[in-house]
Amino acid sequence: MRDVLFAAADIWMITIGFVCGVKFIRAHHNHLIGLEWIIMGVSGTNFLIYGVTKAGTDSPMYHIAFFLDAFSRSIGFTLILVLGLLVRTHGYRPTTRVEVGAFALAAVLGFVLSEFAPEIGTPGKVFFLITALATSGFLCYFAWRLWEVGERAHAAWVTVATALNVVVASIYDFWRIPGEDANHTLFYILALFTWGLSMLVIYRSYVAFAAHPARADAVAPVRGAEIA
Repeated sequence: MRDVLFAAADIWMITIGFVCGVKFIRAHHNHLIGLEWIIMGVSGTNFLIYGVTKAGTDSPMYHIAFFLDAFSRSIGFTLILVLGLLVRTHGYRPTTRVEVGAFALAAVLGFVLSEFAPEIGTPGKVFFLITALATSGFLCYFAWRLWEVGERAHAAWVTVATALNVVVASIYDFWRIPGEDANHTLFYILALFTWGLSMLVIYRSYVAFAAHPARADAVAPVRGAEIA
């Protein structure tokens, strides 16, 4: 049963990642969030195959999973997500240099934090937790902005998804769920479901905020070079 729930949660995240990622790019021209959502979909696909085939730690899929996880937890689902939301909340216009630089930084940190995880140890785990909490703080701000323009249902969903993300980030490297197996299946069921929910909620809220006549991109558009 655990394996079935794991596969269902992973397929849920994969579907949201690819579908909403493509929509972010095609419909909203937001390459930052769109590409990160697609990367999450790719990560989930690799993880699903790894889990179904019962591949070992010597499998290339294991190293790819470790890298993509570190990629998103360090910069992808954190800084890149925030920059992508700033496009809507503050009229931010990222330059190509900023977009490429953000993904390049995520790739470098993803490699370092995955390949040298044993050597880095606890500081690396604390770094992941801090970035997750900082991003959650911005998502709370995003929820407040949604509330301000009257999108209260979306604001509530962002708050719920953010709270679940905080739970996942807090227990990821620091706490074992009672009754957990050696593969941390219970944790990954919760995490994959939460990440999929978060991606869907953020996409729907982004669209709602963009369409709301009272959103008032209240501040003057900010050029990417100025933020960079």
